[in-house]
Amino acid sequence: MIERGVILDLNMRTQTLRKLTGHPISLAVLNFGLFKVHSNGRVIGIPGFLIETNAGERILIDTGFPEKYAKDINQASDEDRLGEFGELLELTYEHQPEEQLAKLGLTKSDIDYLIITHTHIDHVGNIGGFPNVPIIIGKEERELDKPIYWRGNKPLDWPNTEYILITEDTHLGENFEVLHVPGHTPGELSILVKLPETGSILLTSDAISRESEIAEGCLDATNPAQAISSAKRILELARKRDALVIYGHGPEQWNQLKKAPHRYK
Repeated sequence: MIERGVILDLNMRTQTLRKLTGHPISLAVLNFGLFKVHSNGRVIGIPGFLIETNAGERILIDTGFPEKYAKDINQASDEDRLGEFGELLELTYEHQPEEQLAKLGLTKSDIDYLIITHTHIDHVGNIGGFPNVPIIIGKEERELDKPIYWRGNKPLDWPNTEYILITEDTHLGENFEVLHVPGHTPGELSILVKLPETGSILLTSDAISRESEIAEGCLDATNPAQAISSAKRILELARKRDALVIYGHGPEQWNQLKKAPHRYK
């Protein structure tokens, strides 16, 4: 269900979902950088995704780390305390949305919808960089005073744009579903699409950050029990659709994924 036309504050304009007129024909994995987790040594990729339909519609999923890190990678530790959690191994301007889209022959002005799966720092860092692009986001996430960002540090404001608020699994168009999967964060979203050649692909985002996370108890989640329930549900959905599952930050899987300018079709 989509929340329609409800103004929750002066900075939010909600709109009725305009469904896609086409169906997905390609999906590109965007490389938003590389990060090493201190506690276990995992080296994880930071993904975004660009989905294009046969009607020429383009949907960007997530926006990576803030651009300031491309200017000075040390700001990750100095300003945002990321050093308490891990270390940025790779993050240059090449790992920002504008340069990743350029690998596909696109610019930010080509984007029709921006989907924010959740508002942690590595997904929401450039949320303000797409003026006038409607943002699809979980209702619980958008009702927070500011994006979650990182460990209580909330420097980002909500962009003054139109929002489409997701409260349950929603068809954005033919063969394109936005799944409401709270638990990791209050308004976490995953994406399920079907492509002509590859078939179904489930983009879990951090609803399942890596294959072992459910067995480990989803301990990084805001609500672990809810996160486990959501994760099991979408994996069952993926099983029924015979879907390729792309995890949010799967260390081994990251190196196996083909990335922009290559596409899954």
